Amino acid sequence: MAQGRPELVLQRKPFGSWLLGPAGQSPRLLRIRAQVLLSVFCIGTNIIGATTVFVLAVFVLPGPPANDELSLVRTIAVPAFFVVALAVGVVVSTRLAVRTTSWVLEDRPATRREQIATLQLPLRLTLVEVVLWFLATVFFTGLTLALQPESVLRVLVTIVDGGIVTCTVSYLLSEFTLRPIAARALADQAPPKRLLAAGLKARTMFFWAVGSGVPVAGLMLTAVLALIDGDVSPTRLAVIILALGTLVLTCGGFLTFLTARSVVAPVRSVRNALTVIGDGELNVHIPVFDGTELGSLQAGFNRMAAGLRERERIRDLFGRYVGPDVVREALASDALGGEERFVAVLFVDLVGSTELAAVRPPGEVVALLNRFFEIVVDEVDRQGGFVNKFAGDAVLAVFGAPAELPDPAGSALQAGRALARRLAQELPEATAGIGVTAGTVVAGTVGDVRRHEYTVIGDPVNEASRLTELAKSVPGRLLASMAAVEEAAPAEARRWKAGEEVTVRGRNRPTQLAIPAQVPGSDPI
Repeated sequence: MAQGRPELVLQRKPFGSWLLGPAGQSPRLLRIRAQVLLSVFCIGTNIIGATTVFVLAVFVLPGPPANDELSLVRTIAVPAFFVVALAVGVVVSTRLAVRTTSWVLEDRPATRREQIATLQLPLRLTLVEVVLWFLATVFFTGLTLALQPESVLRVLVTIVDGGIVTCTVSYLLSEFTLRPIAARALADQAPPKRLLAAGLKARTMFFWAVGSGVPVAGLMLTAVLALIDGDVSPTRLAVIILALGTLVLTCGGFLTFLTARSVVAPVRSVRNALTVIGDGELNVHIPVFDGTELGSLQAGFNRMAAGLRERERIRDLFGRYVGPDVVREALASDALGGEERFVAVLFVDLVGSTELAAVRPPGEVVALLNRFFEIVVDEVDRQGGFVNKFAGDAVLAVFGAPAELPDPAGSALQAGRALARRLAQELPEATAGIGVTAGTVVAGTVGDVRRHEYTVIGDPVNEASRLTELAKSVPGRLLASMAAVEEAAPAEARRWKAGEEVTVRGRNRPTQLAIPAQVPGSDPI
């Protein structure tokens, strides 16, 4: 697992759509992209909304045809008001968006106030359109009331319904467009807990009401107008119902689609990131671009991923100190004590390390020790052993605990031969004695409940240490006990031959020594 700063989950569409660009785009490109999309969506939704309202009010809904004065005024006033209102809306919205997101171009983290203002920007942009639609409602309702009072209800309700749907669509599209900027605003902070007036549940209900309730209410109003008018033919009524039904399905479906996408995008980002974590990669971070409970979900995922990374880092560091097998043992049980196990023990000790420290600078001594330990750890790991202790310039390695091995004695003997060869070739400026033996020990956790250590205790550990002292004075610097050779598999045992019998210091029983044998076609070590 890679360590370091968590990388963003760079999906093909990190914010839910390719229109929003990649996560790492420059601040200038981000501002340009957002402004273009906001302007296009603002103009497009208002053109569609105004055109739909005009067609419904003039050609579809039942009622008396417009008189000459109203028709003339409509021909001039409607396009003029629409162009002026649209221009004012685009200019005001652009200035508002530029002022609110000025921190993006400065390429710095947003302050808490700028964060809140950025997340509230879709609502503030929508309020600009609400004001313009309100003015349109007042203007055209008053105009109709003055010139043709019997059509005022039709015009009023149509403009209000159209404005509600259009402004709602504009809000969803603005929120969609500003996702990358919201992600930058929330990059180093959690979403405000009570930023929005309504949470996800209330928003969903509101968008359902706008997408379904308002259009259906308009359809019911059509029936009322048809009853009031009284002269609507069955054919015209059928055409009106078909036109309004199509509008209801289209508006309701489109709003539901946008609402679903606003919910699905953050959930999908979390799902994709969970898939990455499930594959074993913890170095992930997803953009938080939602100010509702979904944003808290995204931020919560990032906190969870950070916790997993920290836990894995601690586990990795712990494993480097005590070994991965001991880590697994500690996670399985933290009880003090141990169990009897048959293991092989390998002990390696540098010769003349005290003299080296006296004649060489400390930095050179440390570098030498690290090279020595690197070779030892490499060979012990290669044979499945466990480096139990670094004791100054010596190393104690165990084969068969805590992880069981099919041939612990053979693995230890093979590791000893490989170490003798590599130390002679790769570290000629220093020599080390190597001792190998095997037997039954107590392996487990000792210490106090506040401080544990995994170790092995028993006669084989002492014997290996004494063999190491003897090995420093023999050719090859490698000795083993025949007890270990006899327990090894035949393929390894035939590489050793019996030596003399000695009683090492600290033991009352003699030890039959073993030294590497010359095997035909191979090196003696």
